[in-house]
Amino acid sequence: MRTLTGGCACGAVRYETPGDWEFSFQCHCRKCQRATGTGHAPAFAVSRAETRLHGPIKHYEHVADTGARTKTGFCPECGSPIVSSTERFPERIYLLAATLDDPTVFRPQFAVFESEAQPWDTVPPELRG
Repeated sequence: MRTLTGGCACGAVRYETPGDWEFSFQCHCRKCQRATGTGHAPAFAVSRAETRLHGPIKHYEHVADTGARTKTGFCPECGSPIVSSTERFPERIYLLAATLDDPTVFRPQFAVFESEAQPWDTVPPELRG
């Protein structure tokens, strides 16, 4: 079983999570666009209980379009977005693909909130629902 590791740009926040992710995706919702400063957030779902986060994380709480409360965790030193979570699925967290030590292992399986995708950041046809 492999271990996935990663962290923020400055190294103040690190994580490791055993095994493979539950699923991987690209989220095009406005919350993710604003949190990442891009057109979408490439992320993967992992078990909260099996993932170890090290270092300080500042959370921003937000109410999603679905009405669920969500949190986005950033490094307070460099501002890198690292993790997000939702009250809808408290057993899972979502790590951003670009935070992986080896981001080449990331392969999105599907896209969500494609209707909110920016015209300059299109959803690849193979990920459309």
